[in-house]
Amino acid sequence: MKLITRDTDYGLRAICCIARHKERIVPAAELVKQLGIPRPFLRKILQLLNAKGILKSYKGPKGGFVLSRPAARISLLDLIKIFQGPLQLNECLFKKSTCPRVSTCALRKKIKAIEKYVIRELKPISIATLLEGR
Repeated sequence: MKLITRDTDYGLRAICCIARHKERIVPAAELVKQLGIPRPFLRKILQLLNAKGILKSYKGPKGGFVLSRPAARISLLDLIKIFQGPLQLNECLFKKSTCPRVSTCALRKKIKAIEKYVIRELKPISIATLLEGR
């Protein structure tokens, strides 16, 4: 199990790169060059971040991307949710449906507690705090 997938990692790197340029529009070609991420893959990530309101895109010869909100208001947890869905360690599935013992399972209660702890630790990690700790 990976806590941070490749998509989330690439999205995080792209956002950090854009955030370092403050409010300057950063072209996708510049991101490809600086990050070494394949262009088609990066375009897909940037489009999703734009659709989810994390980035704002500008078209044309001087087009590119800027953050749509301050870096301090974009959390690592936001990105995990965008690229991976809600943070879950276990889905509690049994034969492709929800396990009938999900409400009484002792292990599920422990896993839920771990999930809450991880969420609590990830929530305060913002793009701004990551850039400060660089």
